Amino acid sequence: MGSCCSDVDTCSLDRLRDRQRGTLRVVLAVNAVMFLVIVVAALYGRSSALLSDSLDNLGDALTYGLSLYAVSRSDTTKAKVALFKGGLIFLAACGVAVQIVSKLIHPSVPSFEVMGGFSLMSLAANSLCLFLLWRHRGEDVNMSSVWECSRNDIATNLSVFVTAGAVWLTASGWPDTVVASCLVLLLMRSAIRVLLSAKAAIYRGA
Repeated sequence: MGSCCSDVDTCSLDRLRDRQRGTLRVVLAVNAVMFLVIVVAALYGRSSALLSDSLDNLGDALTYGLSLYAVSRSDTTKAKVALFKGGLIFLAACGVAVQIVSKLIHPSVPSFEVMGGFSLMSLAANSLCLFLLWRHRGEDVNMSSVWECSRNDIATNLSVFVTAGAVWLTASGWPDTVVASCLVLLLMRSAIRVLLSAKAAIYRGA
């Protein structure tokens, strides 16, 4: 019998880490690809809401990469990585806020066809990620923060899809601006929750 199984706790921990790594590699790849696709669509369609969606994917790809690094590290290291991830979510919110201000200065009507189609594509990809991450959500602060990011993505995708319909009905860019502003608040709220959770974990480990 292998030496790993002579220590049940160590063997179980190794299997857990292997499962976490496998899941994180898949969701990292999905989000990296979706960022490239959605950011091009957002710029082409002139949509702030869709841009926030693409920045979500970029932030998540970075988040999953950091989480992959933290899988076999100490609880304190995981908490520090989660703290950094909270900062990334906050920066993504600031990026969308800047784009919203730009649109207020230079108004434009986004393409509802592009918004609707690509938000559904992103919803399918993020639903897959959320499904894969579901079983890991309570394992540690590292995986909990990852699941938090993925759950936010679903809300973002649905919001962008609804916004596309509102843009079509009103023939105006205001629904896009309003929803993008709400998504900024959602990202800020998520960033604060992750940051507070990470700081608490660091404090407990100190």
